[in-house]
Amino acid sequence: MKKYILGFWFSMPVQLLFLHCKRYQVLLLFWYVLFATVSGSFMKMFGANALFLAPEYYDAVSVVSTAFVGFAIGVFIMSWNITTFILHTKQFKFLATTAQPFLKYCINNAVIPLCFLLFYAYKSVQFTYLQELLNFWQIALLLVGFFGGFIASTLIAIIYFFGADKTIYYAMGDVMNKANETYNSNKKDSDVYINGVDEIRIDWFFSAKMSLRQPRKVQHYSDAFLDTVFKRHHFAAVVAILFSFLALVFIGFNAEAKVFQIPAAASISILFAILIAVSGALNIFFGNKALLILLFVYGGINFLYQKNILDPRNKAYGLNYANPATHPIYIKKHLQEIATAENIAADKALYLKILNNWKAKQRSTKPVLYVVNVSGGGLRSANFTMQVLQKLNKLSKGNIMHQTVLINGASGGMLGAAYYRELFYLQQQHKNININDYSFIENISKDLLNPIFSSFVSKDLLGPIQKFTFNKQQYIKDRGFAFEQKLNANTNFILDKSIKNYALPEFNAAIPLMFFNSVVTQDARKMIVAANPVRFLMQQTQQKQSLQLNDVDAIDFNSFFAKQQSSDIRILSALRMNATFPYALPNTALPSNPIIDVMDAGLRDNYGQETALRFLDVFKDWLQANTSKVVLLKIRDRDLENWSHENEQQKQFSSLVTQPFLVLQNNWYRLQNYAQQDALAYFASSYGSNFKVINWQYEPTVANNAAALSFHLTAAEKQDIKKSLTNQLNAAAFTSFLKDQ
Repeated sequence: MKKYILGFWFSMPVQLLFLHCKRYQVLLLFWYVLFATVSGSFMKMFGANALFLAPEYYDAVSVVSTAFVGFAIGVFIMSWNITTFILHTKQFKFLATTAQPFLKYCINNAVIPLCFLLFYAYKSVQFTYLQELLNFWQIALLLVGFFGGFIASTLIAIIYFFGADKTIYYAMGDVMNKANETYNSNKKDSDVYINGVDEIRIDWFFSAKMSLRQPRKVQHYSDAFLDTVFKRHHFAAVVAILFSFLALVFIGFNAEAKVFQIPAAASISILFAILIAVSGALNIFFGNKALLILLFVYGGINFLYQKNILDPRNKAYGLNYANPATHPIYIKKHLQEIATAENIAADKALYLKILNNWKAKQRSTKPVLYVVNVSGGGLRSANFTMQVLQKLNKLSKGNIMHQTVLINGASGGMLGAAYYRELFYLQQQHKNININDYSFIENISKDLLNPIFSSFVSKDLLGPIQKFTFNKQQYIKDRGFAFEQKLNANTNFILDKSIKNYALPEFNAAIPLMFFNSVVTQDARKMIVAANPVRFLMQQTQQKQSLQLNDVDAIDFNSFFAKQQSSDIRILSALRMNATFPYALPNTALPSNPIIDVMDAGLRDNYGQETALRFLDVFKDWLQANTSKVVLLKIRDRDLENWSHENEQQKQFSSLVTQPFLVLQNNWYRLQNYAQQDALAYFASSYGSNFKVINWQYEPTVANNAAALSFHLTAAEKQDIKKSLTNQLNAAAFTSFLKDQ
């Protein structure tokens, strides 16, 4: 028994596994991220696991999409083998004298890859059955695609390295044969391998035919000869990784063609393959100086960035960034000069005309006026918003958009609301559109996450800098561009307009007003993109002369960037600025002096209520005189009263350290909710009894199992959102809405 235990312990697969844990542990981080992502432990709430377990190609989860991922995983595993082969060959010198040493190394280094492949297969079956609602044969076909892609990738690598082995042995075969002949004629001892000083004890290893073999002695070969053999294999390995890098760059360069829009999981896996190779190369060539080299490279990039030689910042498409001399100065004085009493009065007069135009189109002298607030929440909020608006349209017999004056909100909710408003506008132009068609819900729910991650890998990180022209201006193609292009395609290109295209329809009250909010990262001021100027929203209203005006806490985008052709900004860019979730999408830099950048509206107001109440407060006198009731329709992607203590249930000892840092992050939406409930109560009290609030909210069927806060939805998540529309709270909200019709 002892003999077998020792044989197992000193087998090459086991010793290799220990060696990975002992040295170059940074390489194991890539495996950790893959395992954690597939298991759902890493970024599950953003839908990262769906990228791997239900990859999409041509907007569908198919055998082709999983084949891409399988092929890319094969590339990653081969890169792992190549890198560790180069790093660890000094510990396994006997491989140099065997046929196909790299193949033997891969076979003996297969413990972690095999565990991952089995784990992936298990999680894939579980996910596609429970989340994508696929049957046995559909799941089996996806697995065939994945493993087919993996096998194809592996076979290509084997063929390549087999050819490299033949070339190496053709060049060095004579030297090896002479050394073996000399050794065989002089040997007296056993032929069992004896370890060198730097080597690890290996008693058994798997051969290319999967049979157990004992390593042979290499003492009769010179170190120079063994190093030469290994270096030639190393060169062949580096060429393989270089090919992977060039392939990813090629994909990035041609990403506009749909055929090259491979699943994000495939791009990420290839990126990991390249990063793992780079990590190994830094260790090989620079050793302990690797960190110093990285810092030096970072310093060089930072210098180029500071001198504006390198500028990877994202821009708002349509906005003019040329001629820095005309860029507005971002200081308090300049903002106050925009928000003067005269400017505010002029804008209020304009919006009073809009309100009167709206009233002239109503069926009664004192109609009910609706304001719609939609919350952020990725595609789950976009989907839920579309479903609620369609239901309201049916209940109001097609009048809900006619009766609505303002739509405001954040992130995903605004994607759905903007799409619905545009469909309504096209319907008013006598287009053959049934805005209650469920296909529009499917359109706004289509995946946006794959193009973001694919572009991040193939363009933002590794791809060549490419530019495109929009409205006679040049901009860089990055993941922000990829997001807009995919959203544009998902919505059948009807949102491909500039903000100025909505100025007249909004003025004539043909469509509701819509404000696209974002947040200035430097000081948390709100940036409001509107078709018509809204300088009256730049600060809180002054009710009494005795109260001092507050500082400007919002910026009218059109007024501030008037010289930069602000009215030409693309609606898709305004939506993206409104939905710039950190890291998923790039912050948008704006042409001011100094340069400011903006991000997701949800950072300050995830529900759109702050701006809506300020608007209602500004025009309160007109509203009280001209409407019978003002109704605030709030469409939310999460509970009003969330008593979940999931974080406490999962609390560990480490939480004593992390909790103080995470308390704000974990409670951000609750803090907003508490503050806004206060503001809502004060406004309702000041306005009077003719103000009403109706809430719709997405609640998961199973507690603590909500659809991911992501730009990707699974089939099960879409079903769950649809079921939520008929729950008790939402049914009561629809009943309350009908009472005012």
